[in-house]
Order: sequence, then C-alpha cells, then structure tokens
Amino acid sequence: MPHSLRLRAGVLTAVTAVVLSASAGCSDGSGGDSGGEEDLTAQKLDWKDCPAPSGAEGGGAAPSPLPDGDEWQCATMKAPLDWDDPRGDTIGVALIRAESSGAADRRIGSLVFNFGGPGGSGVSTLPAFGQDYATLRTRYDLVSFDPRGVGRSDPVQCLDDKQLDAYFQQDATPDDQAERTQLLDNTEEFNAACEKNSKKILPHVRTTDAARDMDLMRQVLGDEKLYYFGISYGTELGGVYAHLFPRKVGRAVFDAVVDPTQTGEQSSLGQAKGFQLALDNFAEDCVSKTEDCPIGDTAEDVKSRIAKLLKDLDRRPIPGILPRRLTETAATGGIAQSLYSKDFWEYLTEGLEQAYDGDGRLLMALSDSLNGRDENGRYSNIGAANTAISCADDKARYDSADVEGRLPEFRKASPVFGDYLAWSMVSCTDWAVPGAAGHPDVGAPGAPPILVIGNTGDPATPYEGAGKMAEALGKGVGVELTFKGQGHGAYDSKNKCVRGAVDGYLLNGKVPAAGTVCS
Repeated sequence: MPHSLRLRAGVLTAVTAVVLSASAGCSDGSGGDSGGEEDLTAQKLDWKDCPAPSGAEGGGAAPSPLPDGDEWQCATMKAPLDWDDPRGDTIGVALIRAESSGAADRRIGSLVFNFGGPGGSGVSTLPAFGQDYATLRTRYDLVSFDPRGVGRSDPVQCLDDKQLDAYFQQDATPDDQAERTQLLDNTEEFNAACEKNSKKILPHVRTTDAARDMDLMRQVLGDEKLYYFGISYGTELGGVYAHLFPRKVGRAVFDAVVDPTQTGEQSSLGQAKGFQLALDNFAEDCVSKTEDCPIGDTAEDVKSRIAKLLKDLDRRPIPGILPRRLTETAATGGIAQSLYSKDFWEYLTEGLEQAYDGDGRLLMALSDSLNGRDENGRYSNIGAANTAISCADDKARYDSADVEGRLPEFRKASPVFGDYLAWSMVSCTDWAVPGAAGHPDVGAPGAPPILVIGNTGDPATPYEGAGKMAEALGKGVGVELTFKGQGHGAYDSKNKCVRGAVDGYLLNGKVPAAGTVCS
C-alpha cells in the first residue's frame, strides 16, 4: 500500500532541566533554549552550493538557480540522536535555504517549510516550488529540511529497489485467507527489514523529535521565534511544535490540515471518504465538459467503469512499465495520486483511457510517483520513512481481524478506496518500536494566532480536519480559513484570496477574520 497515503496511521545540546524532563511527555510551554555539554545552539552552519539530491531524497540534478540568479544553499545541522540523552550521539539534519531577496532592514527571519508525508524531503521539494513563494521571500529566507529519518538526515532504509518493486505490486486488498496471509507476511518482511537496516534511528523519528529539531533549528538560524509554513503532515508537526513551544511560535500557517483528534482507524476512514469525494468531483467534471467525456457517459458510469477496471486487474493485470504489470493495487495508487491536484485530472482521464485499451503505463507512472520511484527504478526513502514515523507516533496496532470487522464501513465510505485504505491499517503490525500515543497533542495555550486553512475538496486531509485543528490549538490560537476548491492544499492553487490572506499574515502580521471563505 503506498505509504504516502497514510498521513497518520500511517515526518524531527542539552535542554533546560524543565524541557528535558518533558521530552517524553509535555512541555511546560516555556520553550527554553537548548544548551549542554556541547552547546548545539551555538553551532555555525556551513552553507554551500547544494549537491544533487541523494537517492533517498529522490535523486535528480542539483537545484537550478532562482529566477533572480541566486543559488540555493545547503548545510547540515547537528542534533541529538536521542533528545532524552542530548549529550549522547548526534545526527545530521540536512537543510536548504534561499536567502531573502528584499532589503535587509525589511527581513523578518527564516520561514521554515515542511511539505508533509510524513517522509517527504524538504531539501528536494522546496526548490521545485520555490517560485511559488517568491513574494514571501521578499521578507524571509526560505528554509526547509529533511526531517530525521528522511533523505540525507540519517534515512530509514528497509527493502532494496528490486524488493520494493515486488512490494508495491502486491495485492493490498486481499479477497481470501491465502491473500490475507500473503499481505501480512509481506508486511512482516518489510517491517523486519526496517529494523535490521535502521535499528538505531527507528526509536528517534517521532514527530516530537522532529519538533525539537525545529526548535534547535530556530536557534541555530538566529531567530527568536519560529516562522513556519506546514503543509499536510507538516500541519501535525507544526501543531506538536506549538504544543511543546507555544511561546516560541512566531507566525505560522497550516495548509491541508491533518485532523489531530483522530485515531489511525478514523484517519484512514476519513481518507477513504476524502478520496471518494475527490473521485466523485473528478467524474462530475469530466462529464460536464462541452465535449464528450471519453471514460463514461455519466458520473456514475465513470465510477462504475473504474470499479470494474480494478476488479478486472485483480484477476488479470495488464502490461505496465515493463517488465512490471499494472495490478489492482498499482492502479488504485495511480488513481489516488492523480486526485491530489486538479491539474492531474487530465492525466487520470488519459491513463484510464489507455488502461481500458490494455495499456497500463500511465497509471503505473502515477503510482510510481506516489511511491517515490524514479524512471530508472530507484526509490527514495519516503515509503520507509513514512512507515517509521507513522508507527513510532501511533500507539494502535491493528490486525486482520480489526480490518475485517471494519471493512463494511470502509466499503460504504468508498467502493474504490475502501478496502485499500482499510488494509493499510496493518502496516504497523509487529513494528519494532512502540507507538507514542493515540493521537498528537497540539493544544497550544499562550501561542499567537496560527492560520489554519481547509480545502473543501481535499482528498488526503479532508476539510473537517481544519476545524478540528483550530479547535484543538485553543481559543484565540487557531484561526480557520476555508477554501472552496479541489486538490490537496490551498496556497499552491494560486487562488488570489488564499494567497492574499496568507501573504498578508506572514509578511505584515494581518490575521484574517476567523471563518473567512475563499472560492
């Protein structure tokens, strides 16, 4: 099952005595600075031109210069491996930045981004979207990072590329006992490989660890407050940071918001509903165009043909990107990937057309993108990191009986994605590290306003999560803004209303009125 769909059920010195004692539980909110035998807050970052992304980051070429000719710069920050033992071993946390393009006397500080996953590489992602944040760069250095366990920050490693090809081809929606046994065996093999290859880092990739890394980062970057832009899982990370360090929050934006009140099961069920809603919207859009929809006469026809395709692929996969064949699981992942953005809907239409004619290449390419596989067959470590972070965070451990008991509810929520997301709940079975909690604590009394943006058509982090996050942050802290749109997130939709609200807040401190609606 493509792990990047699992936002919660499945991404980072010594400190003052008060914060140290809270590292396994709650902060007192003082947000004290770090210090210790080796004062990691005093370290100087050695910024240099960025190398090409590592294999774990997804590979490819070094980031191109910004439109104004400025170069991206990279550095590595030392952080404690174990925040309960800050004088012990350290790990390197990879950072990237683009220095502010504006006048020095107008600079606010560093704006730190986390793009989600968990398990996504900020070092490789920020340059790809850097131009979208050009306005914000006029007053901030744009900064992102690979959270611990991700990319170049001591990456979690599990299976090799050949093994991952087989793993992502498996039948993730078993129909009988033999298929259920095979799925559980494959999950056990994957999890055992993670423990064997990454035993040292696995206990230290919880979201609370990443949040403490961000506070160290804030200090090393020279900022009194953390200015933050979190997207998808990045909103959960931001909420946990605000809980631990409420008085260190500067201006923060949460976009594509994770519901922090849900269990892993509730999150998976919510995603089943969210992806089904996005599929419904895609089908309605296709048939509403002036020209004929090539994949169905009505919205119901579009969806019924997709469901039939998946059933047919379960029995008989078709040629994909050779030598691999397009399986039901791979096709479902490809469909899900294309629903993350309305810009991808045309590729979904084309991919379905091809699949109906026996050609599974485009849907498989979309599935590969979801799983972090490049055209040369190499995988980033997003799947491994996603599992490691999710399973370290989430206390629940589901078995096949749990899933079978809940299948009717999941199938009612989504005929297409229900089984797929229900069976994803077994991913943490027999994980080597116990999960931390039933859900993250994001209560942040004393923090300044945090802008929380929900998209009514978001498949991966359904709209309702924004309201739950705003409420959980606390009265006067969470300020909710609604975007009536499609796809995962709002700011990158380029909607002028959303952009104006976010830019006005981050650049000038103007907090939008709670309940603002953009369409």
